[in-house]
Amino acid sequence: MSDAHIAAGLRTLARLAEATTALAGQAQSIAETYLRTLRGGGTIYFAGNGGSAADAQHLATEFVVRYARNRRALAAVALTTDTSLLLAAGNDLGFDQVFSRQVEAHCRPGDLLVLHSTSGASANLLRAAEAARAKHVPVVAFLGKGGGPLANLADQAFVVAADETSHIQEIHLAVEHLIVEVVERELDLA
Repeated sequence: MSDAHIAAGLRTLARLAEATTALAGQAQSIAETYLRTLRGGGTIYFAGNGGSAADAQHLATEFVVRYARNRRALAAVALTTDTSLLLAAGNDLGFDQVFSRQVEAHCRPGDLLVLHSTSGASANLLRAAEAARAKHVPVVAFLGKGGGPLANLADQAFVVAADETSHIQEIHLAVEHLIVEVVERELDLA
């Protein structure tokens, strides 16, 4: 690990610390959206590419299995896990439709689509957001690098003011863990 990488990470954390009040309000608002979805019987769908796909899977797992305590399962699905579906959609329809096709098939009003993107410019995530909006499904986006065009398609966007992909993902995961913690605390999960 280079000194420059460590310094860039510390600068990202310092910017985050400066914006703590605003970002805490955003995270709380997103947590409330998750709570409304789950209380209403909806499912939270997660998607992303690369490391953000891993984050999507990680977060869906936190809801279904557990985060900090044993409790009932919560309805969450990562749209990144069905390799046959992803490859068929990519091959037959184009990679830009691998998530939108699943949104068309599975998402219903009352559900929530959560997208992870460090750039906010991935065509497949933009198409997924468009498909969700067409089905009246709200979209939450965890973004970096200014948010990109995906910020404009999201109902709520949490944008990390950084350009380094790894630092953006680290902040996303930390904030989303806080959101899961809020959900577990607020819901009656016995």
